[in-house]
Amino acid sequence: MRIPAHTVCTAIRDDIVSGVFEPGGRLTEEVLARRYGVSRVPVREALRTLESEGFVTTRRHAGACVAEPTEQEAADLLELRLLLEPLAAARAARRRGEAHLKVLRGLVRLGQERARRGQGEDLRSLGGWFHETLAQASGSPGLITLLTQMRHKLAWMYVVESPARPVESWAEHGAIVDAVARGDAERARMLTAAHVDRAAGAYRIRVRTLQPAVNMASGRH
Repeated sequence: MRIPAHTVCTAIRDDIVSGVFEPGGRLTEEVLARRYGVSRVPVREALRTLESEGFVTTRRHAGACVAEPTEQEAADLLELRLLLEPLAAARAARRRGEAHLKVLRGLVRLGQERARRGQGEDLRSLGGWFHETLAQASGSPGLITLLTQMRHKLAWMYVVESPARPVESWAEHGAIVDAVARGDAERARMLTAAHVDRAAGAYRIRVRTLQPAVNMASGRH
């Protein structure tokens, strides 16, 4: 059975994000094909996709290598998040379905409960699911794709620390969902922008990815 290129692409991307393949490291088709048990054809297609996403670069005499993002690129990514997530929330307020609202409300209830109990081990993944569902509720395929790629790159470039005040953070999530449920696009946009801006203080550049390690959002809490 032929494994599709998008499956191989996901596997390579996950390995880049998790640090299996370090920035600057070579990505040879032969080695990757052997690693994932596929032919070189889907690997070649996957590398082209990853290059378009910014995870891979092609070097003369070296071929495909893991990209080496700069501090400026990392800072730009956080700025891009501040622009795109509020836009997704505003569109979600206009286009969301009942299924999206049900999932969002369920995530908020679960997140608020665990935050109150101090069960922080799952809050990061719950937060990721929340923002992913909010993006899906926007009903904008292009925007959803951009936000998905952005989440992958944020996970690659940054270590995300747990919120200093998880109860307040999940209260903000709840307020966003209330605005979306009421169809108040402007309030959903405003609340999401404020939430993303405050959350930026938890993003710290990965030491293994960028040197020197700095807090790109110093002064934000």
